Amino acid sequence: MDAAQAQLLPEWQVAQWLNTEQSMSLADLRGQVVLIHAFQMLCPGCVMHAIPQARQVHEQFADQGVAMIGLHTVFEHHDAMQPHALAAFIHEYGLRFPVGVDAPSADGQPVPRTMARWGLQGTPTTLVVDRQGRLRLRHFGHVPDLPLGAFLGRLLSEA
Repeated sequence: MDAAQAQLLPEWQVAQWLNTEQSMSLADLRGQVVLIHAFQMLCPGCVMHAIPQARQVHEQFADQGVAMIGLHTVFEHHDAMQPHALAAFIHEYGLRFPVGVDAPSADGQPVPRTMARWGLQGTPTTLVVDRQGRLRLRHFGHVPDLPLGAFLGRLLSEA
């Protein structure tokens, strides 16, 4: 996506944060490149690809200005994926980056608020926001590591 065409990503709506002492907003992260992995802990593609990639991005890029954020956006199997189960999942997988729990819909629909607001198709979904808060990448499914790393490097080199 061209920077000139990119638009600000609307704020997420998070019910609870894990791995951080305080709630976070996209506005708080301006000045950093932000990689958001929307995932579900029972999603095979998330467990096999997105979670290991998110952990790697956090380990490799956190000190270079990339904020790694997980967004647990549950649209199926709601009873099995409660925050206490997510906390155990985060511990077992050794995740050290902040993870937000997408707020449930206000009208009882299965799709949570941020997922609906952002028009996400499912999980895993990778979103990358530039230093100005503009959405520069939205990809449903797995983004291979090398192209993602190169893209993050390009965004970090922008003024």
